[in-house]
Amino acid sequence: MKAPFYSSLSSGMRDWKLYRLMLKIRMSEQKIIDIYPSDKIQSPIHLSIGQEAVAAGVCLALKSSDRIYGTYRGHGIYIAKGGDLGKMFSELYGKETGCSRGKGGSMHLSAPEVGLVGCSAIVGSFIPVATGDALAAQMRKDSRVVCSFFGDGAVDEGVFFESVNFAILKNLPIVYVCENNGYAIHSKVLDRHKQPSLARLVSGLGLIGKRHDGNDAPVVFKTMSQAITQARKGKGPVFLEYMTNRWHEHVGPGTDYQESYHSPKDKENNSRNDPIKKMEKILKKRKGFSLRADILKKEIQNEIDQAVNFAEKSPFPSLQSLYHDLYAESR
Repeated sequence: MKAPFYSSLSSGMRDWKLYRLMLKIRMSEQKIIDIYPSDKIQSPIHLSIGQEAVAAGVCLALKSSDRIYGTYRGHGIYIAKGGDLGKMFSELYGKETGCSRGKGGSMHLSAPEVGLVGCSAIVGSFIPVATGDALAAQMRKDSRVVCSFFGDGAVDEGVFFESVNFAILKNLPIVYVCENNGYAIHSKVLDRHKQPSLARLVSGLGLIGKRHDGNDAPVVFKTMSQAITQARKGKGPVFLEYMTNRWHEHVGPGTDYQESYHSPKDKENNSRNDPIKKMEKILKKRKGFSLRADILKKEIQNEIDQAVNFAEKSPFPSLQSLYHDLYAESR
């Protein structure tokens, strides 16, 4: 399934598209939480519940030909960019029919057919790769834009500044999307940076950096659309910092609000900033919301059930497949 380009949609259609994507992400990850205790998922999981608006808003603004690079917390962007749900669940199960043939697991999702080149478990590792892809697009005179996703922890990596500096020098068509959920595993931004506004950090390098509400899907869509337009017109890279919230522990299906590194008000703030509730508040002003929302949830649940059933029935990789895809064939 190709992810269409929605920048020309009416606000009403756009809002329903955003709502559907966010619901699909959350309901899929809630299903993962349900399955995880069974040990059928043989992979660490990093949930993006609470951060759905960033994935939905960013990916909806992209064309199917635009490429994105993600992190180990990649379920959201995989779904929002149009990745096949059956292949995703199969990958979590370690099955042959998975998007990475059962070899990558949750942290290495990919769907190149819709523009998700891949996700990486190594913090910041795909930032230079995405930057190189943007250079390739420029050299080939392609119209595509590259989007690099990463968390606030990746900004601590030296390769981030090297990549950004190169992108500025070469005026590359890339948008750097920082999902700032306030924590790099257990470390707060203020414990790692004297300047807590990460968007301001890059301004000294000459890059346009902007901070936005990452829990407001229409805001994410609008600001990402503007950044893409700039990059596609050859006006250089953009850095977008979206402030959002991670509801679950860094890795795993549980919550960790009781831990000392959390601020006492985190749970309350997360509930108040629920991106899906914010979207529902907008949509409830329109006639027929309840009926349409109920139908939508049933459709998504059916799609998830089919995907899980597909994963359950799919075969595990053969022993011989261990030797496949180890290297590229020379030509």
